[in-house]
Amino acid sequence: MNRQKSRRNFIKKTAIAGAGMSVLPNLTFGNNENQEKLRLGLIGVGLRGTNHLKNVLLRDDVLITAICDIDQTRIDLSLQSIEKSGMPKPKVFGKNEYDYRNLLNLKEVDAVIISTPWLWHTRMAKEAMMAGKYTGLEVSAANTLEECWDLVNAHEDSGTHLMILENVNYRRDIMAVLNMVRQDIFGELLHFRCGYQHDLRFVKLNDGKTAYGKGVEFGEKGISESKWRTQHSVARNADVYPTHGVGPMATMCNINRGNRFSSITSNATKSIGLHNYIVKNGGREHPNAKVKFKQGDVITSTIETTMGETIIVTHDCNLPRPYSLGFRVQGVNGLWEVDGNRMYIEGKSEPHKWDKADEWLKKYDHPLWKKYGEHAMGAGHGGMDFFVINAFVESAKQNIAPPLDVYDAAAWSAITPLSEVSIENNGEPQDFPDFTRGLWIKREPYNWIKDTY
Repeated sequence: MNRQKSRRNFIKKTAIAGAGMSVLPNLTFGNNENQEKLRLGLIGVGLRGTNHLKNVLLRDDVLITAICDIDQTRIDLSLQSIEKSGMPKPKVFGKNEYDYRNLLNLKEVDAVIISTPWLWHTRMAKEAMMAGKYTGLEVSAANTLEECWDLVNAHEDSGTHLMILENVNYRRDIMAVLNMVRQDIFGELLHFRCGYQHDLRFVKLNDGKTAYGKGVEFGEKGISESKWRTQHSVARNADVYPTHGVGPMATMCNINRGNRFSSITSNATKSIGLHNYIVKNGGREHPNAKVKFKQGDVITSTIETTMGETIIVTHDCNLPRPYSLGFRVQGVNGLWEVDGNRMYIEGKSEPHKWDKADEWLKKYDHPLWKKYGEHAMGAGHGGMDFFVINAFVESAKQNIAPPLDVYDAAAWSAITPLSEVSIENNGEPQDFPDFTRGLWIKREPYNWIKDTY
């Protein structure tokens, strides 16, 4: 039996005892005998949207009732997958960029997952919440401070929940280190490092499926993300994609739940990476060789928290490099660094010598990964997508606040506009708004390690 079939059978047949308000609220994986199915609409079925579709189709407690995309090719692929699964054909929207509003008007849609280009995220999520649809929103959630407030205000005005679908929070090593944090292995926390360090020149300019300009086209001639993502590098000098790195660190230091981001300073290098890539692959005479890219190749931000921690966040996507989110978690008793796979715990490690992190991560492997990690494999991104989609579905079914909520979406996404202003002003500190309006002081952290599995 192949892995995907095994995972489908597991999800369809297995009921797991409720996990309370843990990382996966009331984990039941499709135990649908006594409840109605969640009726789900998908807005955006590009590469990310179809990944969500694939995982949702493995569940018997979800019914896809509508899909929306302006690319007919993506609609056709999605319909083929839905038909193959045996699920009824959903209603289809996509005659123009605003046809998603007709999807939101459907009574047969309880919840939506939004996987569209960044500039559409906030407006779609805001309208979804105001329409009473439990909302799952891909990252980043917002581009401006005004949009961050739009998300918070829409949630508070409508009473409808939003979950930011930050899947890295569910990565196996991250959840093991979170387990260590909650068990006080590192002691009081002081410092974090993280970021998005990923050579995306090929993705931004051409995904390799055609030979346009030897991989240097974007915009109308681009493919997939290169149609829209590269324009952000042209127009903005900011950390435009901070949540993969900062999300897990924010959870470990209880941002918005007893702690909050207070200020940020940011600096950027010069911008030469994308220009060099175009010249190398398309020649100096290629029209895009004349494009002036505004985004610095390496952007470094330092965030201070109210409780006195610092978080260094790095954006590095336009230069040749191996992939790394650059995680470091440091407390008074020791630290973990993902690069180098190393751990040091005072009194446990040999003085002044690194341990290989593997044994520590194995010892503190999160209970859910230990028990269900085999079934998560194949779900996308090393299994992370298995857990993030389940958390969304179970939260939506119960109409409860998700583990990663609208206040997290706003605080993490605010890094983009605040870093932009700081860079423009030579690294001048920028204050974070308090999106919880003071409630961070009394909001309790989610119990991600609750032993009720």
